[in-house]
Parts: sequence; C-alpha cells; structure tokens
Amino acid sequence: MEKGFNSDLTVSGVIYHIQTEDWGFENPFLVTRVYQSGAVIDSIKTPYSDVLRSRNAFLLLRNKAAMSEALREAMRLQHEKTLNTLGSRR
Repeated sequence: MEKGFNSDLTVSGVIYHIQTEDWGFENPFLVTRVYQSGAVIDSIKTPYSDVLRSRNAFLLLRNKAAMSEALREAMRLQHEKTLNTLGSRR
C-alpha cells in the first residue's frame, strides 16, 4: 500500500480538500475524495485491475517494486487529474 496525496484548492472562494489514497491489496482500489467543509462531495475509485491493464501486468505481478511504482504513478495521475478538473472551474 502506497502513501497518498493531499491538496487544498480554492476555486471561486470555495476551499476543497482533495485526498487520494491506496486502499491496499485486500481492497485493491486507488480512491480520490473531494471534500468541501468536511463533507465528501465527489469520489473517484479506480481498481488495481485498470492500472494493471494499462501496463505489463505479468511483469508487475512478479516485481513488487515495479507494482508499487505503477500504483504510485497511477495514484499521482488520478490526483492531478482531479485537481485539474476542479481548477478548470475557475
């Protein structure tokens, strides 16, 4: 399981907190949540299988470091995409 990302973003005077985390192999999802005033207003959930499908799954499953790197990169991209989507509302 990888550590996640946290960001705060202000759009038109509204503060959003964006949190992306890896739920681990027992619950294999990368999850991004968007909070406003402490409430979840949006959630993006990507299964590990989607991450593996876009890369050489056989090699990743045999190489823990490569798997960790692939999940970290997918998590970073999901977090950045969410930030960019919110930021485009300005």
